[in-house]
Amino acid sequence: MIDFRYHLVSIVAVFLALAIGIVLGSTELQGTTYNFLDRTTAKLQNEYDQTRGQLATAQAQASEGEAYAQAIEPAVLHDLLPGQRLLIVTEPGASSAAVAGISTAAADAGVTVTGQVAWQPKFFDTSATTRDSLNQTTLDLNQTLNVPLTSSGTYQQQAAQLVASQILLSAQSSSSAASSSATPTPTPSTGQGSDAQSVLAAYAQAGFLTTTGQPATQANLVVVVTPQTVPADGSADQLDQVLVPLVAELAAKSSAIVVAGTQAGSGTGSPIAVLRSNNAANQVSTVDDADLVSGQTVVIQALAAMLGGAKAASYGFAANGATAVAPSPAPAPSVSASPTATATASSKKKAKK
Repeated sequence: MIDFRYHLVSIVAVFLALAIGIVLGSTELQGTTYNFLDRTTAKLQNEYDQTRGQLATAQAQASEGEAYAQAIEPAVLHDLLPGQRLLIVTEPGASSAAVAGISTAAADAGVTVTGQVAWQPKFFDTSATTRDSLNQTTLDLNQTLNVPLTSSGTYQQQAAQLVASQILLSAQSSSSAASSSATPTPTPSTGQGSDAQSVLAAYAQAGFLTTTGQPATQANLVVVVTPQTVPADGSADQLDQVLVPLVAELAAKSSAIVVAGTQAGSGTGSPIAVLRSNNAANQVSTVDDADLVSGQTVVIQALAAMLGGAKAASYGFAANGATAVAPSPAPAPSVSASPTATATASSKKKAKK
């Protein structure tokens, strides 16, 4: 039978072994091993300090770059798109700061933002009950509107087609826009305001969207703002699938359209990335850094480029699949040579001599 003395001896033995280990360990570390660890620690601390310094410098440069971009944006965009009207469409999780920045950039360019349509998570829900509700809402509205809907499209695509037909102007031909010396001013169709309001109100009442401003006032330009982050659990997958047909319908009814995202929300698996790998990228320009003032400026420049006849393109950071930072500036007008000065009478006399 084990008694108390056995436990006491065991405890003493454990503490004795621990004390011996500490003494031996500290003695060994006093030599080469201790010096090596000391040098390694000093080296790592130095590298850490250098990295912190580089990070601080990069952050300061980024802040200065943003301040500069904000200072010159009004001059860069001044009267770039006078008289145009812009509708902003957002997906769930879109950056409110990016939306505000794009609105400011649009105003600097002479563009009127008619309003905002914010698609809600319910719009992207593919459960049977929600899909039936969306389909029924679309069918009820279309009984009076008689808009030809894509029979092979999803319920979200048909709903987007119906909404776009009421709140967007028909796309203008690129050739006519390009041949005009000034950007054409859109002329809204008559008699659609009440229908547009009814359509938006019906989808809003069913929980599929919300609106701000006056989106029922027809616009000819569209900016779609995608989520600012890519959920790690893959919940953005449905946004990816719906975005492509949604954007295609908006592009078919507008004069120019840009899909804008943030740096963090435009990486692999994001709606921006999916769109860029789809044929719809031939109709839609994308900007992946609209959380920056410079990116917000590019959004408006991209709209102007498309309205002027340029092809759709991907702008932003190459790491996110962009092919250019911004649209190429319009070529400067050719300057004719100065006319040869007419010879004076005195020069003619000298020539005769």
